[in-house]
Amino acid sequence: MQEYIKVVFRTGREGYYINNKEYCIEPDIDVIVKVERGEDIGQIVNCSVLMDQIEKKPDEKEITSIKRLATEADIKQLEIVKKKELETEKKFLEMLKKQPFTMKLLQTIYQLDGNKLTFFFSADGRIDFRDFVRELASEFKTRIELHQTSGREDARRLGGLGMCGKTYCCVTFLRKFNQVTIQMAKDQNLLSNLSKISGPCGRLLCCLHYEEEFYLKKSEDFPELGQVVRFKDQKMYVEKNDYYNNRINLIGDDHERFIVTLEEFKKIEQQDDNKRS
Repeated sequence: MQEYIKVVFRTGREGYYINNKEYCIEPDIDVIVKVERGEDIGQIVNCSVLMDQIEKKPDEKEITSIKRLATEADIKQLEIVKKKELETEKKFLEMLKKQPFTMKLLQTIYQLDGNKLTFFFSADGRIDFRDFVRELASEFKTRIELHQTSGREDARRLGGLGMCGKTYCCVTFLRKFNQVTIQMAKDQNLLSNLSKISGPCGRLLCCLHYEEEFYLKKSEDFPELGQVVRFKDQKMYVEKNDYYNNRINLIGDDHERFIVTLEEFKKIEQQDDNKRS
């Protein structure tokens, strides 16, 4: 079965290629590949991807081969391009002052051969920038793309440290944003303060998705919240499940609270069942 090379570009876009020339490759190597409007430089992130592992499957007929490993000349050209991007940003901001809308420029990226120029920006609501694109194309004499980003994309592009003290996952290794839901926070007993489980992007922390499977598996052995049991001759309700410490918090009608282990709770359940029978 054909294996493909996964390449990520400086814009964050991903592409799949074939190593027909059998280059000696490994992750993090820079390569030159054919793109829609010429050539661009990208970094290998996976050397062996099967078609059924690709979420958005490309047309196999359109998948081309890696043209070459990036040479010293290519890296020098990239440095020239990066300097040009800084000059382009200044000109873009000058032109933006004349526009009837407001946007925040986040990143400016030229294709390696200069055949495309992409501006990433954030803004409140949707913006009709068609006239502005034409002005930019006239000024920079290349194909222009304006891409309005989401909060998550902003965090990835700007970077920073999370509450764990480490660089954002989306900056270091996370290539795909997984859906994180309120239900996941509920499963993990974290609904009491949503601000503490939200990232700088304003969305729920991606790490809630990482740990969801653990909590769902652990919950199979625990009672449902609100379950009623008799404990110390009074009616008690399950208030909270502590999956890490295998403990269960009980609360009574008079708000008196007790903490029991999972093993103790199962004995309480068994005693209740015996009394009913």
